[in-house]
This record gives sequence, structure tokens and C-alpha cells, in this order.
Amino acid sequence: MNFNLSDEQKQLADAVRRFIDKDYDFESRKKNIKSAAGYGEAAWGSLVELGLTALPVPEEQGGFAGTAVDMMVVQQELGRGLIVEPYLATVVGAYALKLAGGQDALLEQVAGGELKLAVAFNEPQARYALNDVRVAARDGKLSGRKVVVLHGGQADKLIVSARSSGAEADQDGISLFLVDAKGTGVSINDYRTIDNLRAADITFQDAPAQLLGTAGKAWPLIEQVADYAAVLLCAEAVGVMDTLNAATLEYAKTRQQFGQPIARFQALQHRMVEMFIHAEQSRSITLLAAARFEESTPEERRHYVSAAKARVGQAARSVGQEAVQIHGGMGVTDELPAAHMFKRLTLINTTFGDVDHHLGRFAAQPGFQQAA
Repeated sequence: MNFNLSDEQKQLADAVRRFIDKDYDFESRKKNIKSAAGYGEAAWGSLVELGLTALPVPEEQGGFAGTAVDMMVVQQELGRGLIVEPYLATVVGAYALKLAGGQDALLEQVAGGELKLAVAFNEPQARYALNDVRVAARDGKLSGRKVVVLHGGQADKLIVSARSSGAEADQDGISLFLVDAKGTGVSINDYRTIDNLRAADITFQDAPAQLLGTAGKAWPLIEQVADYAAVLLCAEAVGVMDTLNAATLEYAKTRQQFGQPIARFQALQHRMVEMFIHAEQSRSITLLAAARFEESTPEERRHYVSAAKARVGQAARSVGQEAVQIHGGMGVTDELPAAHMFKRLTLINTTFGDVDHHLGRFAAQPGFQQAA
């Protein structure tokens, strides 16, 4: 298997990195967080100009038909900048629309940056079991509650899982719907998460909804969308870890103790080497999951994605905690970027399944017991 990026992918990474270095420094990020929208409109416009919103959209709808590896490249670079714009939520929503089919006009709007999306799969009782659905679909209207919807308050359209039939945790009977976020029967409680992104709890009360795909048969699509999001989150985490490792090394070179930089202490050198190894292992397994994403069977896809999400979650926790310890008290202050990176890594680990969830899912795949 070829693990080398193509020339086009390298050029894409360079373009996104230049944007981050030039226009999205730490101070710019803080201004975007404090804005009324919770993100920077100018920064969103830059993402559109770079073609990033068009990247995952099929060519027929004005996009570039980017693969999971293309998206991995982008997310890794955006992770370096800790962007707070609703890019991840929108491209995951676009992927759901692409799988569902029949939404060419909306995909064209996504490609042009005119439409922001959010996927509403999480419910209060479900934890990471996305098949545990209580939101009810009756006669084209939804009633129920979704929670921690990433950038749900910034979205124009919501992609919502709801139960058309069956018992609460059945995989059969789940449907996918498109809902106008500003429409009747939709109540949105928007809030800031600890990593300074935005999420929302959304209540539906007889909210008009448009069916996506086949009624009652949306579970395979929902699972594939969640896996796609997990791969992109892994890629973002790699970018965050790279930046956090670099920041920790730089801090260790300047922080004086006992008359010398703490970077000269062998014990800390060993710990920073381990942080580097965590990041490199995360990069490799994320690339494997992304490269195999489109060509795998559902069973193989679950295998690769859960392996990546579990390993990256373990690595993110280790790198984040070591960075905070090496920075000392400064590592948990809002004035230092390291604290924000640690918080983002923590939230990535708990989004679309944490380490324990994905270890259990990996072990449940066919052939695991025999191989063990």
C-alpha cells in the first residue's frame, strides 16, 4: 500500500497551512470565538475560497470529489490552527446528503459555501449508540430531542435521525430527515463547549421534515457517516498533536530550571520522544483508515475506523497530559495555546465514540475472536 501523498494533496496541504500561518493565528482565533456567531465569517470565506467546502462534493454538483485521504490532509492542517468554524459539521453533513442521494441543489450550495449543515444523531440516553433513537417521525414531522449537535446553532439545515418504526434500539426502523434549522417546531439551545467550538441541544415539536433515502433503512448510512466523521476527527487530532508537540519542545527549550533549560533534562527528553511517537503512530493508523475507507466492506471499514479512533484517542490523552505537565501551571491557562489544544484533543476523544467504545466495537467485528 502506498502511504505517500500525491503532489496535488501536498499542494492542498501547503495551501491550507499558509492560510493558517498567515490569517489564523492564536489571536485571530480568540476574536472569532468572541464573535456573535461563535466563529469568523472572514475565516469561513477563506475556507470557501480555498475550495475546501467544495472538496467532498461530487463534480456533478460543482465540487472536486475529494476522497477520505484528501479530507484527511485538510483536517490535519486545520487541526494545527484549532479552527472554530463549522467546517467539520458541514462536510460531514454533505457526505450524508451525498450518500442519501437526490440533493444536488443543496450540495451545490455547500460547495459554494452558501449552506452550512449539521448532523443531529446524538440523544441524551444513547451515549455512543446511535441506533438508540427516541426522536419520532410521524406523517413527515419530527418530535423529540437531540443533544450536543456540533455547530447545530450555526447550521442552515439539520440532518436528523428519527425512528419511523420498531423498538428504541432497533437498527431497523430508523430514517434520516432533512430539517430547516430555522423552521417551525425547531428549538435550538446553542452553547460553547470547553474547546471553544459550538454545539446545540435541539428540540423538535412536530417539526416538518423531508425524508432522505428510504424510510426505516437509514442505519447503514448513519453508521457510515459516523465513521467518516471519526476519520476526519482522527486527522484533526494528528494536526493538533503535531502543533502541541512543537509548542512543548519550544517551551522546554526556554523554560529555565536549576540554571539550564528543562529540555536538557533526560527524563523530559524521553517523555517528549514518547509524545512524538504517539503522534506518528496516530498519523499512520489514520492514513490507513482513510486510504481504505472507500474501498472497504462495512465490516472492514468498522475495523479500520475503530482501530484508528481508539489509538488516536489513547495518543491524544497521553500527548495532552504530558504537554500540560511539562508546561507546568501555564499548561492550563487560557493565555497559552497549549491549554486550548489539550481541550480540543479531549473533546475529539469523546466525539463519535471514545476509546472504550471503539475498542469494544473493534473486538466485536467478525474474525476478532478467532484471530485472538
